[in-house]
Amino acid sequence: FTPASRAVTESRMSPQPSTSNLGNDEDDFPLFEAFHEDDKVFDDDPDPRGWRESLRVVEVNTCRDINMPKHRTQAYDTEYLVIRRGQEFVLRVTFSRPVTPRDKFKLEFLIGASEPVSAPFSHRPGHVGSWLLLGITPQADTIVGKFRMYVTIVTTRGLQRTKRDPDTDCYILFNCWNSEDSVYYPDDEGRQEYVLSDVGAIYMGSKETLLSRDWVFGQFDRGILDACIYILDASRMPIRNRGDAIKMVRKGSALINSQDEDGVLVGNWSENFSGGTAPTLWTGSVNILLQYANTGSPVRYGQCWVFAGVFNTFLRCLGIPARVISNFNSAHDNNGNLKIELIFKSDGSADERNTHDSIWNYHCWNEVYMKRPDLPPRLSGWQVVDATPQETSDGLYRCGPASVLAIKEGQVGHSYDAPFIFAEVNSDVHYLTRDKYGNVISVYVDKTLVGRGLFTKHILADTPDEVTSTYKHPEGSPDEAKAMVTAQGFGLERDDGQVELGKDVDLVVEFQSKSDTAQTVKALVTCAVIFYTGVLSNRFKSEAVEITVPPNKSESPLSMRSDQKAQVDDSLAAERGLPAGPQPPAQGRGRFWTRRSGRAKREADAGALAAPQVSGIQAVGQDMFVNVSFVNTFTFPLHNITLAIEGPRTMTNRKRFYKYARPLPSGRACVLTRAWVCVSASSNLKPPSTGRNPSSRK
Repeated sequence: FTPASRAVTESRMSPQPSTSNLGNDEDDFPLFEAFHEDDKVFDDDPDPRGWRESLRVVEVNTCRDINMPKHRTQAYDTEYLVIRRGQEFVLRVTFSRPVTPRDKFKLEFLIGASEPVSAPFSHRPGHVGSWLLLGITPQADTIVGKFRMYVTIVTTRGLQRTKRDPDTDCYILFNCWNSEDSVYYPDDEGRQEYVLSDVGAIYMGSKETLLSRDWVFGQFDRGILDACIYILDASRMPIRNRGDAIKMVRKGSALINSQDEDGVLVGNWSENFSGGTAPTLWTGSVNILLQYANTGSPVRYGQCWVFAGVFNTFLRCLGIPARVISNFNSAHDNNGNLKIELIFKSDGSADERNTHDSIWNYHCWNEVYMKRPDLPPRLSGWQVVDATPQETSDGLYRCGPASVLAIKEGQVGHSYDAPFIFAEVNSDVHYLTRDKYGNVISVYVDKTLVGRGLFTKHILADTPDEVTSTYKHPEGSPDEAKAMVTAQGFGLERDDGQVELGKDVDLVVEFQSKSDTAQTVKALVTCAVIFYTGVLSNRFKSEAVEITVPPNKSESPLSMRSDQKAQVDDSLAAERGLPAGPQPPAQGRGRFWTRRSGRAKREADAGALAAPQVSGIQAVGQDMFVNVSFVNTFTFPLHNITLAIEGPRTMTNRKRFYKYARPLPSGRACVLTRAWVCVSASSNLKPPSTGRNPSSRK
């Protein structure tokens, strides 16, 4: 779009930038706007028929059936036209009489309360009688949002506009198919997955045991596009900045969490989710975004994968290629020195009061694909953005966009927030102990624990795709050392088996002496349930041992089996891991090593959740029946169980609560079964883009 005529723009100039897109549905202009004397149009051959016989607009048809398939937007459940910038769309305008070369008219588009812009157009083949088919191509950097449209006839006296008609409104989105757009993606499979796919998977657990949580992004569901624009309006983001992909994702990163500006989601990492929904019960983004848009109040509650899932919906809905990344053993380095310092007391127990850094069992963030005109060209491509409120950036809780390649190469001096992300995947873990005099002593440094693996959903397949090599070079390689030295130049400093819930833990502690004399060791072995963020929940085993290890020998003085009931907390709502192992340091002379065990499977796998069974007529406009079964496979009862199910554009989030599920009696499982009836699909709904069944989640 290009600027409108001076007569129009001068009359609409505002001293304050417009920040509201959806709140301007009133009449924008008078139907007739007289020219000023110096703008008067002089016609050597004025129309002798006069004003009443001049050209009038009878109808404007947005040609949705033609435009939306070509723009790949037909999946949006809306009655309005949805198009992508940088690509031509057509309008059919019917006039009161055939148009002659003497007739002058133009198309005007308005977004928010800002000045209108005139759109150049071309006459397309298909002129029949009094209607014309017009072709319009928005520029590749056009503002993204909802536009109002007018056809304006230029007469000798002034401008005669069509009446405000909501049916001619249109949405303009980013266009990853256009090479001139800042979010251009180079191949069609990637566009299909990262923009058009409305369901996906988010990975949890550990690198050794990847656990997949299905997530309904639902970016095409009714009301979601308006909800995403509402988020931008709520942040008071100037409309003139909404064509800039960098500013859009940075603002979105801040507004998906409610830490600063009453954004979408309230974070909660406690065990108390009263007054809201436990994060594990969300099955998709749709209910969250619609609730926020309808109430204007933050939705309770979310954790990292919920923030990432909702942010992914926001990005894909606006046309920005995006995917969810899971980083296993993700460091939260509070002072940015590439050291995760875990402090232990002299008896070997954790010093929680003085330990400020943490390691998350996993952490989820997003990547967006875009050009970075503010960086060297090679640093364009995938960029990290994170909506989970961890640290502030320019005064708000947000993170990114930061170039993934820059992080891999240690080029952390570039915008935005690259040092924090670099530390999340590259920090060293320092085990420290405080002696009886208060001195802090380093006992052991683990250089490989953090950033063990990064995964996302594979393109067009329901399998994980490891992307660790895009973030970091192989541990110990010359390239990895070079990247670390590069990062230090920007001010950064650098100095197992599986456990399953409901099953006994066999823990063997081995001490190895590399001394030529016998050594006496005193150690404290502690087992605790922790949140996936590394925060301790409760300790269920603590045992002190003392052993003399012969010269150059190994001894295993402790073999412990934990009580299975102690491993499971009263509520299975929180995501947790279960580390078990000796807490450093081991007291005594000589050099000893300790090793921590792996993580437990998360509580969501505390039973068998069968794939939903769909019956009935699977067709648009027909009811379907969905049957979900959950089996308690433990040998102890489960309490407070919620079954939830959701399907993109077929079923909103439904829940059913059960107070109790019996344990396995005599080899037989307790089965909880619930049948739902899908909401009847309206005739204008399109089938899900992937054809997958509705996803369910305990």
